Amino acid sequence: MEHISANKVAAVIVMARELDRAEGEMRGFVDRMDEEEQAALVAIMWIGRGAFEVDEWDEAFRTAISEATTPTADYLIGTPHLADNLEAGLDALGISAIDEENKLM
Repeated sequence: MEHISANKVAAVIVMARELDRAEGEMRGFVDRMDEEEQAALVAIMWIGRGAFEVDEWDEAFRTAISEATTPTADYLIGTPHLADNLEAGLDALGISAIDEENKLM
């Protein structure tokens, strides 16, 4: 996985699980990411949701950049099952989402 660290994705997962109290923190965290990190986060979520396969990573990433019409934080916060999809995306990419989340604790 390129463009974003698994640690940053795990941090978004943790915040997404507590969105009612951590929305502002998550919004600020995502807003501070550069365009490539934000696109990678969206691509991981799409892979976890099944919109793209793992071997379509480059296409998912390019699509996330080209179709970014709203702020990434707004898009992600409005996405149902965000944390689950990000976890599934990391797992599909061969990264243990649980291990990464546990490193944050």
